[in-house]
Amino acid sequence: MPEGAGRTAKQMMHSPQRFLNRELSWLDFNRRVLEEASNPSHPLLERLRFLSISASNLDEFEMVRYAGLREQVRAGVTRRSQEGLTPGEQIALIEEASLGLIASQQARWRQLKEELETQNIFVLSGSDLNKRDKADLDEFFRNHIFPVLTPLAVDPAHPFPFIPNLGFSVALDLVSVNGDEGHIGIVPLPAFVRRFIRLPRNAKGALRFIPLEDVIGLFVRDLFPGFKERERCLFRIVRDSDIEIEEEAEDLIREFEVLLKQRRRGRIVRLRMQSSAPKHLRDFIIREIGTEEADVVLYDGILGMAQLSELIVDDRLDLQLPPNEPRYPERIRE
Repeated sequence: MPEGAGRTAKQMMHSPQRFLNRELSWLDFNRRVLEEASNPSHPLLERLRFLSISASNLDEFEMVRYAGLREQVRAGVTRRSQEGLTPGEQIALIEEASLGLIASQQARWRQLKEELETQNIFVLSGSDLNKRDKADLDEFFRNHIFPVLTPLAVDPAHPFPFIPNLGFSVALDLVSVNGDEGHIGIVPLPAFVRRFIRLPRNAKGALRFIPLEDVIGLFVRDLFPGFKERERCLFRIVRDSDIEIEEEAEDLIREFEVLLKQRRRGRIVRLRMQSSAPKHLRDFIIREIGTEEADVVLYDGILGMAQLSELIVDDRLDLQLPPNEPRYPERIRE
């Protein structure tokens, strides 16, 4: 080995550059998961499943690993990791990589949405519905959605509601029908209601879905009588869910119960909003939930891609991998 090369190899043995950062390598892994959503050898709905998985993975990453680094920065930790990065430097690199990943997810969703439409599967908006669709949706809304909603007009007597971890909410800029009064309305979306509402098949037999937030937009006057919508936006909150379990606790069940409640109400680490959100609504939400502008991530597209798995239905098994039937071991059978 040449002398110069030997010195370089020896130096590398003691250099932090020989290590990969755990968090950045995890984001690289999740990008590989996303790449499977572009793999033409997978059926269409399986590619959609990979997109959903990559979004769910990113949610968990921000709730735990990213939140943990944020807590270190808040505590003033400046110690470098094995690869030579401080918590603050790791956060800067993570945010850059995460934004790139989110942009790739949005681009992939737009492509998959077009492919779904060629297979007679549609994700619609409120403006796409005809009178028959609206009548069907009206009945479904009144029977299954309206009873579980808690719309709130935010004012001094009604403070901003608590939004749980990964909770979706619709913010509405409202004005009275006669135009002399206005306020902000918040409609938290219940976690137990499906994000994508399935509509009856049309004459062409198409599978059709509409996002829950678009359904809310169609029935604003039922939720806030005497008011109409000027503008609205969807937002989602990601909270710190990095918990430490005391293994020597006397009552582990009680310990888990307390920690799970804390996980639901942890410090906000991300506020995700649609890029189309009006600035005054965005500023209002930031102020009311007590977060910072730096915590806001604007999405040029759909929020909550993890819920896209709801579009994978049994009606189209031809667009999915065949079910795996495990072979029963002969020795056990005997």
